[in-house]
Amino acid sequence: MARATHTSEAADIIAGTGSATALTSGRQQSSGFRLLRRLQRERKAIAGLVIIALLTLLAIFGPLLAPYHPDADDFGILQAPTLEHPMGTDSFGRDLFSRLLIGTRVSFSVGVLAAIAALAIGGTLGLAAGYYGRWVDSLISRAIDLLWAFPVIILAVALVAIFGAGFRNVVIAIAVAYIDDFARIVRGETLSLREQDFTMAARALGARDDEVMGRHIVPNLVAPLTVQLSFAVGLGILTESTLTFLGLGVNPATPTWGLALNEGRDFVRQAWWISVFPGLAIVVTVMALNLLGDGLRDALDVRGVSDV
Repeated sequence: MARATHTSEAADIIAGTGSATALTSGRQQSSGFRLLRRLQRERKAIAGLVIIALLTLLAIFGPLLAPYHPDADDFGILQAPTLEHPMGTDSFGRDLFSRLLIGTRVSFSVGVLAAIAALAIGGTLGLAAGYYGRWVDSLISRAIDLLWAFPVIILAVALVAIFGAGFRNVVIAIAVAYIDDFARIVRGETLSLREQDFTMAARALGARDDEVMGRHIVPNLVAPLTVQLSFAVGLGILTESTLTFLGLGVNPATPTWGLALNEGRDFVRQAWWISVFPGLAIVVTVMALNLLGDGLRDALDVRGVSDV
């Protein structure tokens, strides 16, 4: 009798999936519409998104928009900002505006690639630790705790010092430094989601582990990971600028915001613009990413939020 009861319940669940599937597209459209309405009310998210969109366009089309070649050094040394050179020239006589436009692509590329790599590796580790538990969780958690024990910049400096400078090594070093952030978030969310009724029902119906994780757990991780990704990109840009300022960044011949800061530190008194303009670029970019992340977090957190 008990077996028949459980069989009937399972049949009801399976039968219910048909009607649920029929309503999936409508529900997705409705939830997407509600999300857009909440985002429209988040002015800080809109402001951050506009700034990031403009900076992204500059990163893509910067070489086409630059009025001069970034390495051209025949404009006069330490010239103050003028109409011809809106951000002045540096200590080598190069146009600072052109170099910052080119540097936008490099700094953005490092931040985005490092954040995506940290998301992929840290998310996978956190998902495995949270879902399987036991010795898998213990092993991964101890490794993550080890990374967590080191300050980000110290860990990144150590990795670059070991493997050498360069674009690829800087991206790897920054990604490794932020793996623990994504792993902790994913592990915590997975520990909660694996005990929910829909995941337990899927396992009871014979779904494989990869199906349960791919269909029922990963989609519920999109919101927190999207918010964390926006923060991680900003932190990655800031870390790259710090490494380059310390002489451990990308190729010294490649113009970046951190390199401009490094070159201007000896001329702060007589040529303030060399340090101020790249510093403002870093501040505005990181602030815009933080505004976007805060706005996304508030929009995706539907607790206590009315859509009317």
